Amino acid sequence: MLRVEVKPELLRWAVERSRVDELELAVRFPQLEAWQRQERQPTLKQLETFSKATHTPLGFLLLPEPPVERLPIQDLRTVVRGLERPSADLLDTIYAMQRRQDWLREERLESEAGPLEFVGGARLGDDPAAVGREMRRMLGLDDGWAAAVATWQEAVSELRRRIEQLGVMAVVNGVVGNNTHRKLDVNEFRGFALTDPYAPVVFVNGADAKSAQMFTLAHELAHVWLGPEGEGLSGFDGIFPGDTQIETFCDRAAAELLVPAAELKELWRTAKGAPDAFEQVARHFKVSQIVAGRRAMDVGIVDRKAFFAFYEAYTRRERQQQKAVGGGDFYNNQNTRVGPKFATSVIYAALEGRLTFREAYDLTGLRGGAFQEYARRLGVDLP
Repeated sequence: MLRVEVKPELLRWAVERSRVDELELAVRFPQLEAWQRQERQPTLKQLETFSKATHTPLGFLLLPEPPVERLPIQDLRTVVRGLERPSADLLDTIYAMQRRQDWLREERLESEAGPLEFVGGARLGDDPAAVGREMRRMLGLDDGWAAAVATWQEAVSELRRRIEQLGVMAVVNGVVGNNTHRKLDVNEFRGFALTDPYAPVVFVNGADAKSAQMFTLAHELAHVWLGPEGEGLSGFDGIFPGDTQIETFCDRAAAELLVPAAELKELWRTAKGAPDAFEQVARHFKVSQIVAGRRAMDVGIVDRKAFFAFYEAYTRRERQQQKAVGGGDFYNNQNTRVGPKFATSVIYAALEGRLTFREAYDLTGLRGGAFQEYARRLGVDLP
């Protein structure tokens, strides 16, 4: 029986990198401690199973020492988080989106599509509020649009749809691909932007609350407006999304896009004084109450003392009320995880022989019957 020598530090690195519960791994691999103490060596089959369980490429486990994995995009999170090792889930998600972007760029170049002029259309020296208003104009969002939809889910879907109409691939997903056992960690990142004049991508961590997803969508779109200097990973706590000049700019542009100052001031005339004033604002604009309150403070209609009193009470309440949310319909989820527009392009490319079906499966994260069923739901019958 073929056994493989693996350095103990590589096994420990794989466990830490995966962020899989150590007790769960200990149950699945009862000899893991013996491997780490070098009292025994795993068989090749055991090592292959371990690599899949920890989402680690098998070749990495055969290296003389753990590799240094760096984010393929700039890290715009806080300094503390920026020092953390990126998880396998985050890296796999970024790589998957980069593969989609590469294919979409080539597809658009071959069809002689022109570059998207708004990508890189803003500079850090610009007024972020003015950029937010320009983004809102390009998206075709009128005053009161969010108040006209019934739920946060509908608002997120509508905003995502309009972003895609601009030519930006907008993905909202709370897991790695379609693997519900690999839930993305909101504490690690909220979203990221991959800028490109032909195929920009914004990704939102769908494990976050719907109201928070609204802000992240707008925030990442502002990164696209900044162009290459704005490409990067976002992660932020509560009311202060980031501590860099880029993140601050995108925060302010997103706030004006979602909660225009003029519309907020008009609404506040009737909401002020009510015990649920911030909740009324949040419902109207389909943002979180934290974003609503922070915006009210920023435009000067409430003072810092009133806002922070609300903020502390709200966060205490939120911690007590957190509940798990169900996964929803699988094929409906593909509309945000893949996107009908992108998926349809991939399906026709496969049908026309410009792409193998294996490549199409990889780009969409769908295989076999699931790929065919989603194609059928998009109005494409596969042979």
